[in-house]
Amino acid sequence: MAPPILTLQGVGLTLGGKPLIELADLSVERGDRVCLVGRNGSGKSTLLKIAAGEIEPDRGRRFFQPDATVRYLPQEPDLTGFSDVFSYVVAGLGPSDADYRAHYLLDQLGLTGSEKPETLSGGEARRAALARALAPEPDVLLLDEPTNHLDLPAIEWLESELAGLRSALVLISHDRRFLQNLSRATIWLDRGQTRRLEKGFGEFEAWRDALLELEERDAQKLDRKIAAEEHWVRYGVTARRKRNVRRMAGLAALRQSKRDAKRAVGEVRISVAEGKISGKLVVEAENVAKSFGERAIVKALSLRMLRADRLALVGPNGAGKTTLINLLTGVLAPDSGTIRLGTNLQMATLDQRRAALDPNATLADTLTGGGSDWVEINGEKKHVIGYMKDFLFPPEQARTPTGKLSGGERARLLLARALSLPSNFLVLDEPTNDLDLETLDLLQEMLADYPGTILLVSHDRDFLDRVAGSVLVAEGEGKWLEYAGGYSDMIAQRGFGLGPAVKARPVEKKPERAEAAPRVDARRRLSFKEKHALETLPGTIEKLRATAVKLHDILADHALYARDPKRFNEATALLAKTEAELAAAEDQWLELEILREDIGG
Repeated sequence: MAPPILTLQGVGLTLGGKPLIELADLSVERGDRVCLVGRNGSGKSTLLKIAAGEIEPDRGRRFFQPDATVRYLPQEPDLTGFSDVFSYVVAGLGPSDADYRAHYLLDQLGLTGSEKPETLSGGEARRAALARALAPEPDVLLLDEPTNHLDLPAIEWLESELAGLRSALVLISHDRRFLQNLSRATIWLDRGQTRRLEKGFGEFEAWRDALLELEERDAQKLDRKIAAEEHWVRYGVTARRKRNVRRMAGLAALRQSKRDAKRAVGEVRISVAEGKISGKLVVEAENVAKSFGERAIVKALSLRMLRADRLALVGPNGAGKTTLINLLTGVLAPDSGTIRLGTNLQMATLDQRRAALDPNATLADTLTGGGSDWVEINGEKKHVIGYMKDFLFPPEQARTPTGKLSGGERARLLLARALSLPSNFLVLDEPTNDLDLETLDLLQEMLADYPGTILLVSHDRDFLDRVAGSVLVAEGEGKWLEYAGGYSDMIAQRGFGLGPAVKARPVEKKPERAEAAPRVDARRRLSFKEKHALETLPGTIEKLRATAVKLHDILADHALYARDPKRFNEATALLAKTEAELAAAEDQWLELEILREDIGG
């Protein structure tokens, strides 16, 4: 058995006088697919930085094979010192790596490579860093939240790209579907220690819950034992001093064990302030259109949202999802058509841009509106400190300015504020951003029980499947179509995801296996056209193969893109067309050959 490529043994790290990681192990072998999970703030990103060699641990050992290549994707990449994005990506290549893969990855991620680092948005910088990490196809890829700032087509592309790599993967992500599809082992970082499950993320939650239940039973046994010993101290026989001393020492040890035992971090407790019952009709749009300049965002859209509907808007970044939300909620007027809002609507909105937070306002004032220490939920007043605890904020953070909070903390704060407002119509624009898996679970449960209407935007496929009752999809050029069910149901009806339909090997042209195919009528004969195709297709296939080889040779020129980008793009497009024609010709020949054998002629 080959030794691991990368190993962490007994790693520990203390930050600010508080142990963050106490005893962590990580072993990565060739071809591994490992996901690293844990609560926000548990130290997952720090552990990945230790594995990447970015941080030195206080104790423990890090080892990786000298000839192995490791690439790390940080959450906040640094592009300073590079003239453009392409030079940043190419700097991550090894001596023997070709830069044509850098061109390919940048193109797939929506970048040209000529962008200046100082002009990049946070999302564009993350995409550039992703291209840099993937370009060399290293032995180990350490990816910290690779789906952040990616839209659904890009997430599905990335998932397919990673699945096809030979690199070992260590992934941190809050995208449940992404982890389920890619992982084959799970490492749980909990209270400073790691535990490993040799199964993918799909099996993790049941395993975690079983471990926590066992811990709780052990804690209850310890509590009962301490209570019994305390009873003996108060009322037991006072003779035999040595025995008493021993029992007292045992009681002290039990109490110390209880103090040392780290209970699982408390859960977020989510409740929503419900408003009055709205009218049956919530939103009605008739033949609505909206454009910005010559770009159509919405064309001829008609839909109705009724009370208790759950409508999700999905589409690539830039499709106009936020604009459509503003149209449907009356914030933005359409260019043509009408939008009618129902009666008795009480709307609560969660803004994906976090722009609604005043960075100078304290956490408590943000929740209460200032001038009060109370939050009212469904007619009951709750002290702001208690409400903060429901969302895992300790009391000492009450006077912390929101500008000092982490991304995950800001997400929880906005969620807490939105849900504290009386509402019967929730408008959620990317509510899952920066939320950990446990908080996501509770948010989904709360939304399932919410009696009002929900309009949401999300790039989280699992969240869409669990929450949405129907999905409104951007089909391009301002056209939107509604599909019943969640995201998976939409794919089943549409035939493909949010990217373009598959260009090569149309599914309907694939022949069934011989044993599953219906029997052919014995009187059936090959037509002249079919015979001619059988004779000529092999030659056509060989020509297409030769063309594809030539195009591959052209694209293998590493300097082609820089020297002649137009020729590079033409060759890339022609290669895609040639490979599609080749696949279709091979499928047609195979169908005819099977038919010829079945009829014996």
